[in-house]
Amino acid sequence: SKMPHSIHSIHFALYPSPEEGWQIYSSAQDADGKCICTVVAPAQNMCNRDPRSRQLRQLMEKVQNITQSMEVLDLRTYRDLQYVRDTENLMKTVDGKLKTASENPRSLNPKSFQELKDKVTQLLPLLPVLEQYKADARMILRLREEVRNLSLVLMAIQEEMGAYDYEELRQRVLLLETRLHSCMQKLGCGKLTGVSNPITVRASGSRFGSWMTDTMIPSSDNRVWSMDGYFKGRRVLEYRTMNDFMKGQNFVQHLLPHPWAGTGHVVYNGSLYYNKYQSNILIKYHFRSRSILVQRSLSGAGYNNTFPYSWGGSSDIDLMADENGLWAVYTTIPNAGNIVISRLEPQSLEVLQTWDTGFPKRSAGESFMICGTLYVTNSHLAGAKIYFAYYTNTSTYEYTDIPFHNQYSHISMMDYNPRERVLYTWNNGHQVLYNVTLFQVIKTAED
Repeated sequence: SKMPHSIHSIHFALYPSPEEGWQIYSSAQDADGKCICTVVAPAQNMCNRDPRSRQLRQLMEKVQNITQSMEVLDLRTYRDLQYVRDTENLMKTVDGKLKTASENPRSLNPKSFQELKDKVTQLLPLLPVLEQYKADARMILRLREEVRNLSLVLMAIQEEMGAYDYEELRQRVLLLETRLHSCMQKLGCGKLTGVSNPITVRASGSRFGSWMTDTMIPSSDNRVWSMDGYFKGRRVLEYRTMNDFMKGQNFVQHLLPHPWAGTGHVVYNGSLYYNKYQSNILIKYHFRSRSILVQRSLSGAGYNNTFPYSWGGSSDIDLMADENGLWAVYTTIPNAGNIVISRLEPQSLEVLQTWDTGFPKRSAGESFMICGTLYVTNSHLAGAKIYFAYYTNTSTYEYTDIPFHNQYSHISMMDYNPRERVLYTWNNGHQVLYNVTLFQVIKTAED
């Protein structure tokens, strides 16, 4: 008897929220409940919730307090010592005069007696200084005791920490993450059935722009790139990690040799592919060597706001990558402004194959490729949904109804990342991620 098709649903929650750090979970399940692949990686800030970290923080505060006390003591004893040194000669003089007076009382006339009295008066402030010295000595004893206690607590914490090797835990998490990624890749491609709630990663830049991570599946490159604006831009900011991008720290700047047009750029295998301003030339710029590796004209493609998406912004040519490689989405005059999809050769930028979708590009809000299928949104404004899909493997299309929450009401870039299985969007000066749910039919051996 024929086995029924089993349906798999894939969820991939990569960044649930900035507060939680990252968590990864993926599940695929058939009708019989077999083939489940789920991982919940411990959140990065797990260590912050560790009670020992609170203890350590308190210790740090104590150490700071002690340090301040020591500084105060140091200043005071230095000042007092100066005073004691200055009065030393005075004491010798008084001592000498008293000796003379006691040996020879007749020599003490009113004038010299008055001088002696004056000198003794000058010595009076020495008493409080000495009192202070005694108090300081007591304080030093107390500080010494406190420091001893601190080192005992620290030793106890250290012994306890030894039982947990955080580095080893981190390695295990990374290993799980790698295994999860390969498990997900094995699950293969599927049809988009749902888009999660938006996850706002950051609010930065102007109303229009694009941001991305490397889209090549085997890559482990964690850098994030951000390109603000759609018009004549040349400045690309490169952040070390997603966390750095969220905080706006640890970035370097690339100044492109030629300005870009639109927001349809993509990073694939360490290179930025983008449309050169006021032309239909595609440029491949390599980040590490900071050089252009290739540029080639996309034959017949409209540019300079001839066939943009509905929001304009010179978005005539949209470059993207998915599980099947590198694509250009654009249109030409012979295609009457309908969306054309071309698969590109990443090294030479040659067009390998082209499809005419029949969908008017100016009516599209944005579009993105998943598993060789182009998904088109009906608008860039609030209330948008994904309502058209073109399947390159069968050269067929259908109208879909996949809603998603367009939180900031103006999307100027929307791209799928096959490595993370998330949608990257630039929404009115906000950088937003969406997780996607892919459905797939897995044929069994009997089929």
